[in-house]
Parts: sequence; structure tokens; C-alpha cells
Amino acid sequence: MSFKKINLSDLSFNPFSKIGKEWMLLTAGNKDNFNTMTASWGQLGVLWSRNVLTCYIRPNRYTFEFVEKDEYFTASFFGEEYRKALSYCGSHSGRDCDKVKETGLTPAEIDSSMTFAEADMVFVCRKLYTYDMQESGFVTDDGIAEQNYSSAPYHKAYIAEIVEAYVKE
Repeated sequence: MSFKKINLSDLSFNPFSKIGKEWMLLTAGNKDNFNTMTASWGQLGVLWSRNVLTCYIRPNRYTFEFVEKDEYFTASFFGEEYRKALSYCGSHSGRDCDKVKETGLTPAEIDSSMTFAEADMVFVCRKLYTYDMQESGFVTDDGIAEQNYSSAPYHKAYIAEIVEAYVKE
């Protein structure tokens, strides 16, 4: 499968559906050593006059190590027929299993970053800014912290410039 580079301004989709309902795979590393995870939290927009994606990764996730180490990562979006694969990648650790083997996804290198040949759309992202989320940052008392962080560590946020966008040819 091959990808065609496109201009971000040519894309038309609902980011609430694309990220929150369809999900994405965040992948970092190189062809010899990479990991991927499913994400359903994130934002797309403009910050500092740059097109950005913001994503959130818990420090206990295996992918966290790869994103921390590398300057670039990809956000890959798939059709509904890959829901089972994305569900697997979100519920299993690459420390304990071979996600590629288990899901049947085909690793693909794009701009020295890793994605999967089955993706419909891929953003190559360069980290610009990170911050650690923490309980003291919540300004409401409506249970968000308790619902999302009762036993798991707080996420680290990554604001990344979308340096290239690709769609399946």
C-alpha cells in the first residue's frame, strides 16, 4: 500500500469522530524497534501558527518510552474494518506481545517514522511541547479526576506539529 502526500487544508473530517470514536494509532520508533498504541483522546488545531495534534500518553505505557526518546511520531487513522486491531493495540502492551503479529497490521516506514500500510490517513508529527497533567490542574470538581485517574497515573500531553499528512493512494 502506498501513501500520497497531501496539504492539511485539503482534508475535511470531523475531529471529534475521527479521534474520539474511530480512534488513532500513535506510533514511535524506527523500523527495527517501534511500538504503537491506540488513542481516543486528542485535539487538532492551530497553535503558535502551526498545525498541531495534541495527544496524551500515560507514562506506564510502553509507547511512552518511544515517544519520549524520538523527536517524531505518527498518528494513523483507519477504516472501521480495523476496529478489532485498534482495540487490541489499546488493550495489550508491546512489552508482552507482538502487536504486529497479533493484529496482522503491516508496518510501513514513512519519513523515517513508522505507520501501517492499512492506514487511511497518517500525520507525521514533531514534538514541540510537553507537560505532565496533574490533579492540581483541574478547576472543576465534577469527578473527572476520580473517573480517569483513580488507580492509573496521570497522562503526559504532547503538542506536536503535523509536519506531513498522507492519505492512502
